[in-house]
Amino acid sequence: MKEIDNDAFYEYIKQYDPDSEYHFVGAVDYHLLCDDKPYEGMKSHREALRFVFDSLVKHSIEDKENARIMLGDNIADQMLPLVYDIDKAQPSPLDPQVFFYCPNIVKTDYYGVAFYDAEWKPNDENFGTTVPYWYAFLEPVYGRRNKPEDFKKVNKVLFPNGTATIDIYEWTTDWSDFFDDGHEWYGACCWSVYDKILNRYVVMLVSATD
Repeated sequence: MKEIDNDAFYEYIKQYDPDSEYHFVGAVDYHLLCDDKPYEGMKSHREALRFVFDSLVKHSIEDKENARIMLGDNIADQMLPLVYDIDKAQPSPLDPQVFFYCPNIVKTDYYGVAFYDAEWKPNDENFGTTVPYWYAFLEPVYGRRNKPEDFKKVNKVLFPNGTATIDIYEWTTDWSDFFDDGHEWYGACCWSVYDKILNRYVVMLVSATD
């Protein structure tokens, strides 16, 4: 498994956050991977997650060492490297039509808050749990709020051959402290997608708080 560094998708989404070194749109963090080994279903999806989180752990250690240099030992010692246990992650297959569902905006109020014709609505009961892909894309805690047409365009670039030949798994989020922020308030999500035509994996992560 290896990361795809130069992909047209990454270039396309720069318009949403041109100053960021990361690959976010809304609250969704995208990771594109490929593998020389044959696709083995859920086993391959788990390996894709393992690769992404190994990379995140490496970055968290680098951030700690950079903080030691820039801010001193006291600050750096408070920064704990990311931990995870991939064996605890439990997958559930998702229907592409459900996953890529996109609502319409019914109205926008005086403050710019959008109201959608969707059954799922944010409330005190479902915050901290899994939010729909469309909501994580359209309604992040901070930063640009996107429109339904953006959601459709980005997914068209990400899956140019359509969604009929992709496998999607939604994973539990109780196996890494990466998701702690999302559990606290906004929501925590972990999805892995395999495109059989492109032989490409997409890992999407969401974890945000106020």
